[in-house]
This record gives sequence, structure tokens and C-alpha cells, in this order.
Amino acid sequence: MVDFKVLQDDLHRPIVRIGQTVRRPVYPWSGRVHRVLLHLEQVAFPYSPRFLGIDEQGREILTYLEGTCGGDGYVQGVRRGADAWAMVADQEGLRRFARLLRDYHDAISGFEALQNGQVMCHNDFGPWNVVWKDRSPVGIIDWDYVAPGASVDDVAYALEWSAPFCSDEEAVTWRRFLGPPDRAGRIAVFADAYGLDGATGLVDAVIARQQATLEQVHQLAADGVQPQVELMATGHGDVLRERVAWSKANRDLTDPA
Repeated sequence: MVDFKVLQDDLHRPIVRIGQTVRRPVYPWSGRVHRVLLHLEQVAFPYSPRFLGIDEQGREILTYLEGTCGGDGYVQGVRRGADAWAMVADQEGLRRFARLLRDYHDAISGFEALQNGQVMCHNDFGPWNVVWKDRSPVGIIDWDYVAPGASVDDVAYALEWSAPFCSDEEAVTWRRFLGPPDRAGRIAVFADAYGLDGATGLVDAVIARQQATLEQVHQLAADGVQPQVELMATGHGDVLRERVAWSKANRDLTDPA
């Protein structure tokens, strides 16, 4: 009997595992995602799932990446072993997280003709979308938001969640830190591991990326796209605005300068 497992029981995006494949719904943007994944396969990038086609139910078929990802044990006050958040909270894990993003940007650099300086950003490069095994990243998942942009946008998004740009309480309770994080130091570590000359301007880039995320979610909800419609209806817009406000009010904690 073929193994079957529900990976995400979501009305708007049900995802299942069948054997060593993952089946996901197809969206209007899926063709772009498939072209990106095929390019990454052609350049032998080892950290992306392979696109295998469309099944009889009209779902995309991707290879399954074995490891730990998402928010395993993401329950207030509980740490259940080595989940993806705990890996990024560790300084060596942070370095590997940053290096993985750079490796992706290098691998995608030859994809199609883009405007000067642009790459195909992942646009959701958070700890939950990195697969870990033996304390090393082995994959990147959830490519739905891949689109042309400046590489610093991906860097800023990753830093928001890995520095992290949130209160000490949230960092410890929800994001697997063992104590208040040295955010400025971690931003410098990330910048070095990614290969930047320094961390100058990265805090402003994070704030700009947070603002852009707020505007994007608003627009997608207005266009009737799920799950953004539901997110906005349940107060997620307020959460996003609070994140921007926190980052602006706490530059003394985040700015390496």
C-alpha cells in the first residue's frame, strides 16, 4: 500500500503526500513556479523539489523532501526538539540559513531575461519553508510567491523572521530562542554568511519589506484571493501593521550600526 499523509488540511490549499511525492493544487501562477523548479533541476540545485507533472486530479506533483520543516511543536511555551525554528535560532543554523538563500539566488541567476539586478525571489523564505536534516538545511519548499525582484527583498524577509524583528517575549515563546536575541549581531552574521559587504541599510530594507507584505496581503484580499481574504477578515492586517510599528520603534535593538 502506498503511504498517504495529509500535510496541510486547509480548505484553500490542501496538500497531501503520496509515497515520495507531494500533491498540491494548481493556481494561475503555478506555470511560473514550474519553470523555476525545472530551471533549478537543470542547474543541479539540490535544495528544491522536482516538478514531476500534473496528476489525474489536476494537482501538481512534486518530489517529497525528507526532513523537518514548518512549525513542529510551535505551541506556546513548548519546545519539542529540533524544529525548523530552533535550527535558525542557533547561530550556526542562522549561517546555514543565510548561505542557503545565497545559493538559491546564485542558482536562479540564469533564469530567463529579467530587469537589471533582479532575480526570481522566493518571497516566502522563512524558517517554516526550509527543510532540515541533521542540523543542516536540505530543501526549500512552498514556491507559490516566486516572482522577479531585488535579492535584498528575500534577504530582508528572511531577516525579519530570523533576527528576529519581534519582542523578546515572542522570540522566546514562539520562535525557539533560549533568551533575548542579539538581533544586531545576528543581522551581521546573516549578512556575512550571505556574502554582503556589511549590514548597512538592512534594517530599512526589512521595514520596507514588511510594509510591502502588508500592501500585498491587502491587494490579494481585495482581489478575492485565499487565504488572504480570510486573513484580513480575521485581523491579520492589524498584526502586519503592528510588525511594522515594532520595527520602527526598536531600531536600537536591530541596527548593527
